Amino acid sequence: MAKEIVKLIKLQIKAGAANPAPPIGPALGQAGVNIMAFCKEFNAATQKSSGDVLPTVITVYKDKSFTFITKQPPASNILKKVANIASGSGESAKKKVAKISKAQLLEATKMKLVDLNTTDLERASRIMAGTARQMGIEITD
Repeated sequence: MAKEIVKLIKLQIKAGAANPAPPIGPALGQAGVNIMAFCKEFNAATQKSSGDVLPTVITVYKDKSFTFITKQPPASNILKKVANIASGSGESAKKKVAKISKAQLLEATKMKLVDLNTTDLERASRIMAGTARQMGIEITD
């Protein structure tokens, strides 16, 4: 018999750096989850992608046990890493902050493909291109 789900908690946590401080502690404390057990388990599972911010969905069950699923970093973080910039442009229509090639865009798209709402690489690259455009990143041929 399946466990009864009480709550779904969605957080963005830095890989390998979960600790009981906000926002993790209060979110899990309200659900009655053992915070330190989550932190140890999360840090062990995400140690290899250390430094990236990972969207995480934590499922809390009636008996206060939990499971979690980590996703790929947000598209903007992947694009910032590919373009080698610290942040996007505040005025993306006027001020471009970086240029990336279509090959680099395709590489970033392949990383994010599992979390997007399409399995078609061409459509997924258009989604990523839109994010890049909003960040002030120009895509060259």
